[in-house]
Amino acid sequence: MAIHIPLFRNGLLLIALSLLFVVVLEVIHLPAALLLGPMFAGIILAIFNRPVTISRQSFGAAQAVVGAMIAHAIPPSVFGRIAADWPLFISCIFSVIFASAILGWIMAKLQVFPGSTAIWGSSPGAAAAMTIMAESFGADVRLVAFMQYLRVMIVALVAVLVTRMWMGTASPDRAVAAFTLFGPLHWLPFAATLLVIAAGYLLARWVKIPSGPMLITLVLGTLVEDTGLLTLELPPWLLALSYAIIGWSIGLRFTREIVLYAARALPRVLLSVLTLVAVCCGFAFLLVQFAGIDPLTAYLATSPGGADTVAIIASSSHVDISFVMAMQTGRFILVLITGPAISRFVAKRLET
Repeated sequence: MAIHIPLFRNGLLLIALSLLFVVVLEVIHLPAALLLGPMFAGIILAIFNRPVTISRQSFGAAQAVVGAMIAHAIPPSVFGRIAADWPLFISCIFSVIFASAILGWIMAKLQVFPGSTAIWGSSPGAAAAMTIMAESFGADVRLVAFMQYLRVMIVALVAVLVTRMWMGTASPDRAVAAFTLFGPLHWLPFAATLLVIAAGYLLARWVKIPSGPMLITLVLGTLVEDTGLLTLELPPWLLALSYAIIGWSIGLRFTREIVLYAARALPRVLLSVLTLVAVCCGFAFLLVQFAGIDPLTAYLATSPGGADTVAIIASSSHVDISFVMAMQTGRFILVLITGPAISRFVAKRLET
């Protein structure tokens, strides 16, 4: 029994540090606090050699919950909006994906990070999903997480600043402040949602495709939502627990060497992120000039990543929310489809 006492203490320390970081990040309104807080806590324990083990089963279950969350966040109206103006959406979405792939290739060519890691880290999709998928395709998930969440924080900061300048004193932080961990729960839809998540997880163990728990549950969740069979019920505490497990799984893999490596690469990664933000601002300008989209809607629609944060900001701003979410969702879906192929293509070109 005495052998497990240090692990138990480390586990308590991990939880305590995670809560502390989450509270601090929420107070200063940084995005993805529920994932970043546990990840930072895991990094600290890993650096000081205080091991805690997160089982692959727990990580897979957390992925399945994230898949259900993404399915719930994609409204059926998005596909109709994309279909109505598909040339505009396709051109904008592929432009952002192409720009991010070029930046990832440049970072890999300059040996800032290895090829596939640089590509996945530069992918303009949902950060949690890109981080999960990157591991299945041979990238260093620690460095991918570093790149993805650095971009999420910068994009969110720029989006908030642009929105405040455009709208004056109106604050988009109202939606963040309204977050509650334990709200009312509808038990029957919740039980059905757990069945969908369990089905996705079990199918993934059988099919064994990369990032299976997340992707299969995403497909199942989208089907039941769009056909009207079920509205997925995902209480905040379940999402928080799942984000924490993913954050811990990533953070506990860090080492002192990886942290120092990431710190040395920070200026170049920061330059890459700011370049991508500037390029997306250029695309937003084209939308304003040639498609008649208002500037704030165009900017939020083309922001590279952080769709959940963009949704929060858009919901408290005078913008075309359906256009913003259609663009963000369409890009996320295409990145999910094209990400592995782009990563392999660039990695092979770098080897030759």
